[in-house]
Amino acid sequence: MPTKWKLFADLAERAGDKHVTVDADAGDTVGDALEDLLVDAPELEGRVLDSDGELRSQINVLRNGTNVLVEEEGLETELDESDELALFPPVSGG
Repeated sequence: MPTKWKLFADLAERAGDKHVTVDADAGDTVGDALEDLLVDAPELEGRVLDSDGELRSQINVLRNGTNVLVEEEGLETELDESDELALFPPVSGG
């Protein structure tokens, strides 16, 4: 089952595309899909993960518009068929 990632701002620039599809199945976790994304787009790793390999605190991960780090089980959130994932860097503005 292909799982689609939407990438925003400099993450899309680094990956070379705003949309990246990974091979993550229902029952896999958001973390599994993130690992697949970083294999397919390794230039994102330093921007998304800290030196310990943990997700940087300022990166937001959404599943179907819901922040999994706040409202779900974090990277352990299980995927359902046709989930859409999104990765956001910090956003600022006025």
